[in-house]
Amino acid sequence: MDNLCCFNSIVGGRSSCSSGKGRSHNGAVKYGFALLKGKANHPMEDYHVAKFTQLQGHELGLFAIYDGHLGDSVPAYLQKHLLPNILKDEEFWTDPNRSILKAYEKTDQAILSHSPDLGRGGSTAVTAILIDGRKLWVANVGDSRAVLSKNGQAMQMSIDHEPSTERGSIENRGGFVSNLPGDVARVNGQLAVSRAFGDKNLKLHLRSDPDIQNADINSNTDLLIPASDGLWKVMSNQEAVDIAKKTKDPQRAAKKLAAEALNRDSKDDISCIVVRLKG
Repeated sequence: MDNLCCFNSIVGGRSSCSSGKGRSHNGAVKYGFALLKGKANHPMEDYHVAKFTQLQGHELGLFAIYDGHLGDSVPAYLQKHLLPNILKDEEFWTDPNRSILKAYEKTDQAILSHSPDLGRGGSTAVTAILIDGRKLWVANVGDSRAVLSKNGQAMQMSIDHEPSTERGSIENRGGFVSNLPGDVARVNGQLAVSRAFGDKNLKLHLRSDPDIQNADINSNTDLLIPASDGLWKVMSNQEAVDIAKKTKDPQRAAKKLAAEALNRDSKDDISCIVVRLKG
């Protein structure tokens, strides 16, 4: 029996726990995901994407984690629009890096101008696009993270955007970083990430441009794990890879990671995807 049981309890209109799995058309790549509501007294604010799609004769694996704050409207918007905005860009097949940059900026502008309410909250994003099982493009804003395993060794494919490491950028924009005892560094005493979608009230002092990395996928590359900071706050990259590698079924692996994060007393929403790149 799985360590983590998902009950159909509904919190704020969404299940407090969900999981699932799928595979590429030829079955070479399999994925599983698990989302678990944290202990905070608000509805689940993590959203994800995990699917394969055919586009212009190519097979694309699309994976994303969106970790919202001050409500779930921004991560819900990202779930629907961010990856499609990347793929709709006419330069995607010739210059994925540029298309990703443009789509992140365009999507943030849409959130901010959409309505007064939508942009008030915010969200992190980590997106991973697998092209024909051979090329991987990862982009992120905030502290949701993607980790790749090569021969069992964890490689971080994203950069955690934290106020303490991007203090200069925040101060140059007229903001400040608070560092109160017993608390994490925060932008203007409020936000614990230095880049985010939305957050209209803080936008003058925040960036929303992503860091982008890419990798060739070959016989040495075994796993990709995109997850929210509910996992990474209590687990190292290598620990996550070691746990996921032991379980062949990626859905069970994702559930085990979420269960272990909960066991380590993670208070945040926990969302993770495990992509097994060698079937």
